[in-house]
Amino acid sequence: MTRVTLEKLGIRMIHEAANGQAALVTLTEQPIDLIISDFNMPMMDGVGLLRAVRSHLQFRKVPFILVTGRGDRELVVKAAQAGVNNYIVKPFDESTLKQKLEAVLGKIH
Repeated sequence: MTRVTLEKLGIRMIHEAANGQAALVTLTEQPIDLIISDFNMPMMDGVGLLRAVRSHLQFRKVPFILVTGRGDRELVVKAAQAGVNNYIVKPFDESTLKQKLEAVLGKIH
């Protein structure tokens, strides 16, 4: 759903990874301008990926949006402490995703 919504917003260069560890490999293989990660993933959750990204000098500044089905304060605080740029609570629609993207990246046409 996220991919389809991104494409509707005109974003075409989208790379997907099955889990946090695969996402780290993808980061080393090609330039990435934004990371949108689910919190719940096998092998490494979204906050673990966020911490790994922020610990690498080369990727430290890449904007990171965390997607979660949990809207609890504890997760939001943990993600904020790890350096998340924004988060989205599922379920969400195109308008919400666009708003969150624009808060991080600026206006999307």
